[in-house]
Amino acid sequence: MEQYLLTQLNNVLVDWTGVPDDFVAELEKPNNPDHGDLATSAALKLARHLRRSPRDIADELRERLLARPLDPSIVSSVEVAGAGFINFRFADRYLHRQLEQLLEAGSDFGRAEQHGKTAIVEFVSANPTGPLTVGHGRNAVLGDTIANLLEWTGFAVTREYYFNDAGRQMRVLGQSVKARYDELVNPQLPMKTIEGPEGEPVEVPDSFPDDGYLGEYIVDIASEIRRSQDGSVPENGDAESFSEFAEKNIFESISATLRRLGVRMDTFFNERSLYDSGDVWTVVERLRALGYIYDKDGAVWFKMSELGGEQDKVLVKSTGEPTYRLPDIAYHADKLNRGFDLVVDIFGADHIATYPDVLAALDVLGFDTSKIKVVIYQFVTLLRAGQPVKMSTRKANFESLDDLLDEVGDDVTRYFFLVRSPNSHLEFDLDAATEASENNPVFYPQYAHARICSIEKKAEEVGVDFDSNQDLSILAHEAEIALIKSLLLLPSVIKEAADAYEPHKLAGYLRDVAVAFTQFYGSCRIIGEDRDISSARMQLAIATRTVLANGLSVLGISAPERM
Repeated sequence: MEQYLLTQLNNVLVDWTGVPDDFVAELEKPNNPDHGDLATSAALKLARHLRRSPRDIADELRERLLARPLDPSIVSSVEVAGAGFINFRFADRYLHRQLEQLLEAGSDFGRAEQHGKTAIVEFVSANPTGPLTVGHGRNAVLGDTIANLLEWTGFAVTREYYFNDAGRQMRVLGQSVKARYDELVNPQLPMKTIEGPEGEPVEVPDSFPDDGYLGEYIVDIASEIRRSQDGSVPENGDAESFSEFAEKNIFESISATLRRLGVRMDTFFNERSLYDSGDVWTVVERLRALGYIYDKDGAVWFKMSELGGEQDKVLVKSTGEPTYRLPDIAYHADKLNRGFDLVVDIFGADHIATYPDVLAALDVLGFDTSKIKVVIYQFVTLLRAGQPVKMSTRKANFESLDDLLDEVGDDVTRYFFLVRSPNSHLEFDLDAATEASENNPVFYPQYAHARICSIEKKAEEVGVDFDSNQDLSILAHEAEIALIKSLLLLPSVIKEAADAYEPHKLAGYLRDVAVAFTQFYGSCRIIGEDRDISSARMQLAIATRTVLANGLSVLGISAPERM
């Protein structure tokens, strides 16, 4: 209906003297259902062009629309309201036809046809220096769900993990593991005291780096090395060999955690390959040739101030080690060179100051950065009994993602990560997450789905007709019509959530569907009514189950048949 109305509106405006040639009418869903099913504010926006009151323009626009005329099987009424809004209402016949199409589409309802475009979504990309934290979990769930949304809107999607295995943090990891290994082999090693997770003193070997990783997992890795080497030091006995062993061990753990969360990756991109290929230094050479690089105090600087930034940025430190910006520029150049139509990055708020520099460099290098969409999400605070649970990977005072999954499960974890906008700080209430009640939002759509499955089973036992050819026009109760309208929104909600990279829009919608079904079921009995009405309402319940199952699958959450 939306496309039909937009076509009618814009066809009327094309012939209207004084309307700008580039003016396009838009439709929106009113917040208040009493204001109709769709509305346009075109009259208000045209007032300054036509130099008339919005209300007069709206009255004339309504008359012009009705004179076309509008198809009564699609639109039941066109009303002018307020200062000049035009409200449209669906015809029941239209709603019933759409419901029939929903039932025919089944598990494909809401899914758009493939349009031939490709997208790459890079997410998680946690350094292999420790277990995934709950912060990484939000990244993983957001990225995976955004990839699902893009697939449902027609993209061929590649999920990629950028494997950051180069740089200082890997050296510190190797040094941390080696020091703990040496301690296991020789308990008499000289020790020193450093600050622990809560500021308490911690005894570590003298060789332990001051900013080393203190997690128990470091000791576990050292113990595994000792067992695998039968007490002998790995080949060469240097920190690099320990780093390589630890990296493999930690990444296997990361992969296992992602599988628990239902996250799969299509490709893994190794940061080290950018150095092996020379792509990192090619970026420096090209930027220098273009006049955007200079040397100062032994470091290599990028002239960000000439590109709208507040100050120039270091690309290579005086030690010769690149900053994060340089390999990121090379990596994004690689992604764009692979020919993707859309490049999506899922970054934490700590990247908010660095990614503009990467985009600026890519612009200078001649890449089309309009293809790049950066989704910045805010951090997560775990709450237990109303109090925050502290997290620090380096200090080892953190709640791992595995711990969270153990406590609340994968469905609840995913839903809690998705229920709020990525732009909002997320307070993950562990008490609510473990509660099987209305305080736990994931149970609304899941329970509604399970309830419908139970109703279907009961209806089958008592002989309710499941005839898919049942005349649905019998559905005329206010709660039935409201539920139908809610169900038909799924395709537009999926598209809106995908276009905005905001999965919480779909999560909130599914809760609304569950509420609409509860209201319908409270007002309209399915079992024990006249044969035709029972059959029609059963079809409406099946349509609701379909919408809930499809929406939950996009979120990566199960649709249980019983709870």
